[in-house]
Amino acid sequence: MTPTIDIIKAAKAAAPQLAWAGSAQKNRALLSMADALEYAANEILAANAQDVEASREKYGPVMIDRLSLSPARIKGMADGIREVAALEDPVGRVLSRVERPNGLVIEKTAVPMGVIAIIYESRPNVTSDAAALAIKAGSAVVLRGGKESYRSNRAIADALAEGLENAGLPGQLVGLVEDTTRASAAEIMTAEGLVDLLIPRGGAGLIRSCKENAKVPCIETGTGICHIFVDETADQAKALDIIENAKTSRPSVCNAEEVLLVHRAVTAEFLPKLKARLVDERVTSACTPVELRLDEEAAAIIPGTPAGPEDFDTEFLDYILAVKIVGSADEAIAHIAAHSTHHSEAILTEDAENAERFTRLVDSAAVYVNASTRFTDGGEFGLGCEMGISTQKLHARGPMGLAELCTYKYIVRGTGQIR
Repeated sequence: MTPTIDIIKAAKAAAPQLAWAGSAQKNRALLSMADALEYAANEILAANAQDVEASREKYGPVMIDRLSLSPARIKGMADGIREVAALEDPVGRVLSRVERPNGLVIEKTAVPMGVIAIIYESRPNVTSDAAALAIKAGSAVVLRGGKESYRSNRAIADALAEGLENAGLPGQLVGLVEDTTRASAAEIMTAEGLVDLLIPRGGAGLIRSCKENAKVPCIETGTGICHIFVDETADQAKALDIIENAKTSRPSVCNAEEVLLVHRAVTAEFLPKLKARLVDERVTSACTPVELRLDEEAAAIIPGTPAGPEDFDTEFLDYILAVKIVGSADEAIAHIAAHSTHHSEAILTEDAENAERFTRLVDSAAVYVNASTRFTDGGEFGLGCEMGISTQKLHARGPMGLAELCTYKYIVRGTGQIR
C-alpha cells in the first residue's frame, strides 16, 4: 500500500507541469481521460459489481443506488468530462485591471489552487467529476473515497491516469488514496504545505470531522436539510409537482427536500392532496411511497408517523419527509433559520411580497421561488459538473464550478518603477 503522504507529495510534484499547460493541452488531456474511461468500462463495471455485492448487507436500496454503476452511468461520466473540456478555461482570466498613475499595471488574475484534496463517500462518479474539474482548473487532485467504493474508484482513477499519460501529462495528477481508514483522512486534513484546498463531500459526520480537525484550508459542503414552504397563496397543483420532484426524484442526494412547511390556512385542503400524491398514488403505481413524519397539527389531519424533535434536524437521504404546520411566512423563515444547513430552500407562493421577503431573509446558498430544490447542481446552473455544494460563505458558496476551484494573484507589470 502506497503511503498517503507519498500520494499527496507526488500530486504536489506533478502540479507545476499542469499549471504550465495551456488550455489546448488540458482539453486534450480531458478528452483522453473520457476516452480511457469508456475503454475501461468492463473493468470498472466488474470492480463496481464487487463493491455492490460486498455492500448489500450493510446498505439499503437508496445507498446501493448511489454506489452502483452501469454502462449508461459510465457513459454519463465520460460525457461529463467532455462537457468540462468544452467549458471556458478559468485559469488566466483577468478578474480586474488597474493602471496606476506611475504606470504600473496591476491585474488580479485567476490561477490554479495547486493541490485539491477530496474526501467523499459512496458515489464513484465523484472520482471522475472531481478529477475533470480539478484538471481543467489547473490543479492536481488527491481523491480519498470510502471503503465501500474503493474497487470502483481504483478502476476509474487508473483509467483517468492512463488518459492523462496518453496526453503527455503525469498520471500522478490524479492520486487515489489507497488507505480507506480514518488515518488517511487525518493525514490529508493535516498535510500543511502540500494540500492547498480540502473539500469533504459526505454526511454530517465527515463534514464535522473536517471542520474540527483540518489544518489545511477546508470548504464545508454537502449536508442538505432542504426546506420547502407552501404559502397560503401557492398554486397547489404546481406545489405537489415540485414537492414530489424535490423529495422523490433522487432522495439520496444533498439537494433533495427533507422538510415541508405548510401554511396553516391551507392545511385542511392541501395535506390530503399531499398524502394522496406522495403515498397513495405511489403505492398504486408501484413506486416507493414517502413516509410522512407529521407534527401534531398535521397528524390531526392526515395519517402518518408522529414526528420527533430530531426529524426536523435530520438529512434522511431516503423516502422520508418531515412535515410541520406554520402560521406565516415569517414563522417558516424562523424555522428554517433554526434548523437549516444553509443549502437550498424554496417558497411556493403567488404572493410577490412573501417571495421577496423569503429570498432576502433565508440565509442559504440557494433560495428558490416556485421551483424544486433539486436544481442546486453545477450542471443545472450552467457551471458544468460541480465539485460540491458549499454551504459556507467564504471563499465559495453554492455549486462549486471551475471558477470556485481557482484562487487569484496580483500580477504587476512595470517599466522600472521604484517606491
